[in-house]
Amino acid sequence: MSFLNAIINRVGDEQLRENLQERVDIIQHKIKFMDKVAVAFPDTRNNLNTDLAELVNEAGGILQEEINKARVVIYYERSTSMLQLMGVVPSILEKDWPSVEYDRVYLWDDEAAVANEANVAVNALEDIAEMLYPGYFVFGNEGKTWMSFKTQ
Repeated sequence: MSFLNAIINRVGDEQLRENLQERVDIIQHKIKFMDKVAVAFPDTRNNLNTDLAELVNEAGGILQEEINKARVVIYYERSTSMLQLMGVVPSILEKDWPSVEYDRVYLWDDEAAVANEANVAVNALEDIAEMLYPGYFVFGNEGKTWMSFKTQ
């Protein structure tokens, strides 16, 4: 059983529990047929965060330990808004990173990344899936909880 299933199973409201499980199942079914995406989660000092390894795996990603090899880079830092990230990220990007070359750098609101409640965890899963597989998943949170950062 995944950690998401364990969190969802603790939800008392049966209808909500079924809805959350259905949302997770849709993502997991789709990603079965896709290649895993190497993703890095740096903070504003380019230190990598590994707290989201399980969530990334559930969303079809593989946490990359070297930022310069990740196909997708998602910046997030606790107590740092997307607006604050916009002011810092340009100066810490390297042009030779695959994520920069292919315009796959994202900024993620720190509150969305806290995955300790079932609804918050499923929302975070949807955000990550949408960033990893643009065009395959559209949950409508771009611009609200995350945004694409244009590097060129």
